[in-house]
Amino acid sequence: MSAGQGAGKPKVLHVSPEAVPFSKVGGLGDVAGSLPAALRESGIDCRLLTPAWEGVLDRARELGFSLTKLSRKAEAVIRWKIHRGTVWKCSGSGMVAYLLEEPSLFGKSVYPADLTPETVFPFLFLSLAALDLPAATLWHPDIVHCHDWGTAPLPAALKWHIHFGASGDACKTVFTIHNLAHQGLLPLESLGDWGIRNEAARVEGMEYFGMANLMKGALVACDAITTVSPGYAEEIRTEAGGEGLGGLLKSLSGKVTGILNGLDDRYWDPRTDPLLPERYSPADLSGKAACKKKLLERADWKDDGRPLLVSVGRMVEQKGFSILLPLLDKLAGMNCRLFLVGTGQPEYEAAAADAAARFPDSVFAFRGYDEPLAHLVYGGGDFFLMPSRFEPCGLSQLISLRYGTVPIVRAVGGLGDTVFEHGTPEGNGFLFSGYTPEDLQEALSRALEVYRDDGAMKKLVLRGMNADFSWSRSAPLYRKLYESLLS
Repeated sequence: MSAGQGAGKPKVLHVSPEAVPFSKVGGLGDVAGSLPAALRESGIDCRLLTPAWEGVLDRARELGFSLTKLSRKAEAVIRWKIHRGTVWKCSGSGMVAYLLEEPSLFGKSVYPADLTPETVFPFLFLSLAALDLPAATLWHPDIVHCHDWGTAPLPAALKWHIHFGASGDACKTVFTIHNLAHQGLLPLESLGDWGIRNEAARVEGMEYFGMANLMKGALVACDAITTVSPGYAEEIRTEAGGEGLGGLLKSLSGKVTGILNGLDDRYWDPRTDPLLPERYSPADLSGKAACKKKLLERADWKDDGRPLLVSVGRMVEQKGFSILLPLLDKLAGMNCRLFLVGTGQPEYEAAAADAAARFPDSVFAFRGYDEPLAHLVYGGGDFFLMPSRFEPCGLSQLISLRYGTVPIVRAVGGLGDTVFEHGTPEGNGFLFSGYTPEDLQEALSRALEVYRDDGAMKKLVLRGMNADFSWSRSAPLYRKLYESLLS
């Protein structure tokens, strides 16, 4: 697959099931869509392969990308049948991407409700087709960079596949863990259906408590492992944070690196954001007051001087809703308001709606996701709540910092790498460590006390807005990693 390793700039193919602006389910889509473009700016010949899910090609055209249909298709054998996908070269906005079209596999939804030997087919095809891609593109990457369990079959195939594993291919692989909680478990016997040799079905390979674990296979087989923050890299190598793979990851510590995700600061910029009613900057914050006024109107609230807490994201256990929701009854007594935007577990959605009905002047809950509203929330809030149970990196706290909305977060994973306690030299927010409603309430009380001090509050806001959490900080670390693999 590789040609000319070690000569000139590294050639790197990123492979991801989702990538903005083509598709997005979560933070992985943001990273996979923005990191390759940032790496290209840093001088790496970096390209992206992602599925053309239903509507993706039309979206690419609407966004002004140049699309070229390649004459040769990418092929992969699964269950002894040849599957072929049309490859579209897509260029624009500083990005070179290959969109893989196969309507029978890449339909409306990215991830299945349940992973089975049948529903895993789109991810197997994406992974194996990536290895056949150079035949269609005539571009040979030195390194293939895989993102999360949906691309985990690719490194495993290079080690154990009856064809790719015996090809003597010199291509290096990097595997990034975005969320270790999702690993891709299948019946062990299904490995043979996609050409994996029996040796992979051992505990030293992909076997995991009688199942095949796709992510475990990738971790064992790849040349380098990255995670999306230094803090998360430490946590996943422990029994508590390793989601059953802590021991394995600790044994693989020599190839684990934590690199903090970057923020697309051209898209998330309050100075130019077209979705804000008024724009603002550290030099002139008047537009932020206009955003707060508009956000209060959305909840049918009048500005009575109370601080406005906001939250945008999934209403799930990972995001800390089990400790946030019990506090909703107390918010009115704490002299503050909360504006919630999100969707997730039905019981959390119902509890948020119930609190909003009982305290209509203190709690507002919007069920769903609305991009313009999300921008208004980031711009109009005073404090951003993110009490996550675990957080590999987190982008919401980075956005809130850039928009001058002071984060209140639990000190886990990337949150502890990016938010620093008020009163310290780097102070830009408020942190707590325990995972109880009382721990969150104590941090919230500290934040509300600082809110009453205009000078201290403004200092926090400006420190967050002036910080650099862009990809320009992280891209050199990826380049160093790539060059070390090729040296």
